[in-house]
Amino acid sequence: MPNFAQMRKLVRNDKAFVLRIVQPGLAGLMDGSVSTLAPIFATAFATHNSHTVFLIGAASAVGAGISMAFSEGLSDDGELTGRGNPVFRGIVTGLMTFIGGFLHTLPFLIPNVHTALTWAYGVVGIELVVIALIRHKYFGTSFALSCLQVIVGGGLVFAAGVLIGQA
Repeated sequence: MPNFAQMRKLVRNDKAFVLRIVQPGLAGLMDGSVSTLAPIFATAFATHNSHTVFLIGAASAVGAGISMAFSEGLSDDGELTGRGNPVFRGIVTGLMTFIGGFLHTLPFLIPNVHTALTWAYGVVGIELVVIALIRHKYFGTSFALSCLQVIVGGGLVFAAGVLIGQA
């Protein structure tokens, strides 16, 4: 059984883990999953060409990952906030942004755009549920409220992509 000093150290380490890994990773996952929806789905509805959608999705995921890595790494040196090494946080954020944007791009390797869209809808749904679960586990947000928040945000960006793609 850990003593009081060991318990305090565990709590501090858990807080450090959340501040240095979970929070930047979640920010990246949310940004990548949501910000790439509009260009991907706009391209799908405008071109009906899976290969083109895949290229736009990959470019969006890479660009968003690089942008978020620099944004996180340059926004806070970690000293004042206790958020840790800015380079490490930038890498975590950038990598998770890329993953969030690239996962729902992968279905567009399927040549039939309608089949690819069906798979992409499912992947986006899974991404949003994973985001809600992380928010629930690490930040104490109600799972239902978290689902509602990420679905509304994702839905708005998705709708913008569909409207622009059909213009």
